[in-house]
Amino acid sequence: MNGFWYKFFLRMARLCGPWLLVVTSRIIATGFFLFSGRVSESRRFYGALFPERGGLYHLWCAFRQYQNFTTIHLDRFLAERNDTTIFTSQGWEKLEGVIGRQGGILLMSHLGNWEMAARLLRRQKEDLRLLLYMGVKEKEGVERLQKEDLRRAGVTIIGVDQERGSPFAAVEGIRFLQSGGIVSLTGDIVWRSDQRKVRVSFLGHEAWLPEAPYIFALLSGAPLFVFFAFRTGKNSYRFTLSDPIAIRPHARADRDRAIGEAAQQYADLLEKRLREHPFEWYHFERFLQ
Repeated sequence: MNGFWYKFFLRMARLCGPWLLVVTSRIIATGFFLFSGRVSESRRFYGALFPERGGLYHLWCAFRQYQNFTTIHLDRFLAERNDTTIFTSQGWEKLEGVIGRQGGILLMSHLGNWEMAARLLRRQKEDLRLLLYMGVKEKEGVERLQKEDLRRAGVTIIGVDQERGSPFAAVEGIRFLQSGGIVSLTGDIVWRSDQRKVRVSFLGHEAWLPEAPYIFALLSGAPLFVFFAFRTGKNSYRFTLSDPIAIRPHARADRDRAIGEAAQQYADLLEKRLREHPFEWYHFERFLQ
């Protein structure tokens, strides 16, 4: 959906109530489910997650995945409208211990609602300095509005061109960490074929993860945390923060092994949470090799 129509439906929802956004977004999601070529990838993914179930069940899982995705737009609308998001947290004290000191790196995923996670972190600590790396597409509609909403919520956004990287973006992130800020990076999407990546095992398959978060941790010395925000009800969330993942190569030649082990730790945590929240997987591109 382009930005014009998205803004139009938001205005109508403000006049008529959130129910209009719910109905409209679910109809649109059904259309994507029926006509999008990505559904086959969702079926394949759920086939790996539930190998003991049949093809119809995997199709049903994909349908629920597409319908659940609409809650992201509803909760964004409610948060912007009256900021009444209810949330509980687990592990916040781990992050609080590094704020203003060596900083910290958050690995966010397309499991759960990472956008709401960023908002909730700012709610938890209003003066939190949070930098979020986000991919930039050539033509953005809803994505551009999403970035604008996060900036209004006090989150610093660095747009990363998905076709070509920029070393200056990385330098700014390192400086942000060294000043005691929190940097959030996507842990489960490789944007470009020439991007540095690391191979992990996931659901009995191979998968590729971006190497950048682990390089950031090595260069800055900042701890690396895995962060999730799962929906527990209408505009209600629970966010969890893992123990820090250590990346300690004994020598420069040992760096690749240390990064691989850290990436596998993240993949294991991601798989564990996926099994607990299978229909909050909002990664619609090919993930399993």
